Amino acid sequence: MGVKERIIGAAREDGRVVLTEVESKQIIRGEGIKVVDTRLAKTRDEAIAIAKEIGFPVALKTASPKIIHKSDSGGVKLGIISSAEVGRMYSEVANLGKRLGTSKRKSGVSVQKMVPDGVEVIMGISKDPQFGQVLMFGLGGVFVETLGDVSFRIVPLDRRDAREMIREIKGYPVLQGHRRQDPVDILALEDMLLKLSELARKTPEIKELDLNPVFAYTKGAIAVDARIILESTEN
Repeated sequence: MGVKERIIGAAREDGRVVLTEVESKQIIRGEGIKVVDTRLAKTRDEAIAIAKEIGFPVALKTASPKIIHKSDSGGVKLGIISSAEVGRMYSEVANLGKRLGTSKRKSGVSVQKMVPDGVEVIMGISKDPQFGQVLMFGLGGVFVETLGDVSFRIVPLDRRDAREMIREIKGYPVLQGHRRQDPVDILALEDMLLKLSELARKTPEIKELDLNPVFAYTKGAIAVDARIILESTEN
């Protein structure tokens, strides 16, 4: 049994359908998609040790799958630059999950390496009752929140589908290089969409998947945050 199957099986046994960020990233990384190094710490000392290993600056996030909007709830601490600061922030973030009754198996805090900002894009999978799994792409940040500038394709995709998805959004000129900004690596984004399509094809139990944001650079792209929701098995 592979990592993906073990994670999905454990989630079912725990009575949940929302995977943690760490679990979601493990599955996504298994498809060859580059994700930010993110690890689960269940104690203050573990968080400090992980931060030292992956290197400062780091971010701390609540690992509770019950908290969907982590930033709004105070469950995200960014730009932490020292062990002492990790220690101070750990308890504050961990207590959010405890107040919600998160299971001990999933309690703790995710420690994440901070990476340079890039052009924000969003990718995701949703399950339509008529068409099945559908892949989405758009610019991230205020573009998706206020303009809804996204494109969709039914899974599975081929290279032409991925190329068209990216080029048909209204914000495509931003990806080509806006004003003095360099163009991003469009081929890397196409590859990421194709790998998500293959993940969806092989994993029909995925109901929702969000990569938000993905930072696109002049060379390469990386998923900063991730969430996967599985279909419920309850009748």
